[in-house]
Amino acid sequence: MRIAVLEETQAQADFVCRTLSAAGHTCHAFEDGHALIRQLRSQPFDLLVLARHTPGMSGDDVLRRVRQQPAERLPVLLLTKASDAASPNTDADDYLIRPLSAAALLSRVGLLLRGVFQNQPAAGKEVFGEYEFEPGAKRVHVRGNAVTLTHKEFELALLLFKHLSRPLSRSHILQSIWKQAAGIPSRTMDTHVSMLRTKLGLRPENGYRLMPIYGYGYRLERIEKGDA
Repeated sequence: MRIAVLEETQAQADFVCRTLSAAGHTCHAFEDGHALIRQLRSQPFDLLVLARHTPGMSGDDVLRRVRQQPAERLPVLLLTKASDAASPNTDADDYLIRPLSAAALLSRVGLLLRGVFQNQPAAGKEVFGEYEFEPGAKRVHVRGNAVTLTHKEFELALLLFKHLSRPLSRSHILQSIWKQAAGIPSRTMDTHVSMLRTKLGLRPENGYRLMPIYGYGYRLERIEKGDA
């Protein structure tokens, strides 16, 4: 899972990230709350681990901003001091009191992530307008017609549709689809994007634009007639 971490000090952030990375998670540490908020606008995360007392924008302030977004409720683990236990932040899904142990951290993170995915309905189909995806069978239908995609093309297409109108970095795409952030030729991703544009008809005349973002990645956006 992709986890964002906002800690009080670099040493504390290193401990949290080492612990989570050793358990197989992808961990991203942020130096301040403003940077984390900016990144949330373009990059999806599965969980936030926030210290309450951080330099600049506090963890409480970050949590308040996150909860103002009605589209998605991200699970949040709050790291707090014993002196704060009497005034918990009720917007958090869970909290841990310092000093932290690796075992306690992994236990709470595991429980939060399991709760999120257990509460999600089984995804037999995912429908985006005229595009219907069947994740289990790796099949896609466009306007009722089956389109043959390779496994990677299917996963990339579903990733783009799930984050419609949001820019996705090349590194995030590589981690999500190819399970690594380096070592894949740049042309490989570009070829897959080109094939999707052709096979799925992701062009303005069909109401979609799959466009590169120079120096960053790609974005799939829905466009209305007259906007092309």
